[in-house]
Amino acid sequence: MKEAAQVVASVVDPELPMVTLAELGVVREVREEGATVVVTVTPTYSGCPAMESIRSDIRFSLLRAGYAEVDVRTVIAPAWTTDWISESGRRKLAEAGIAPPGPAPRRAAGPVPLTLTTRPVAVACPRCGHAETSVVTPFGATACRELRRCPACREPFEHMKEI
Repeated sequence: MKEAAQVVASVVDPELPMVTLAELGVVREVREEGATVVVTVTPTYSGCPAMESIRSDIRFSLLRAGYAEVDVRTVIAPAWTTDWISESGRRKLAEAGIAPPGPAPRRAAGPVPLTLTTRPVAVACPRCGHAETSVVTPFGATACRELRRCPACREPFEHMKEI
């Protein structure tokens, strides 16, 4: 039987099927407690609509691999950050035409300040590499992505926002 952590590491994200949940940094821990495999995951944001699919896909993969009991737990603290995306995950996003996020903004501990302006982010085109692209809309297929356009190749593309 394949090790539980290896099984979970191969489960792809339902919204970004070019990367695994492990590469995306959603999988926090895989451990065995007696006969039960306990998997801890953190959603990319608290309202992530894919969480039920993520839990189901992990559970199904482990059951199919021969594990009889699976418990998938969701934790939201500490909050997920795009800094948790692995280098292979970033590479796969770019290869699929999605500009990977840069470093997440740093802030002091405590309440999150409310700002009504956005900070400019330099995002290179994942197709041609042009350094200056523009935002078409701040929301893409999911809330954690935005739609951008490249003035050089004129192609639209998604960018995973820094969180």
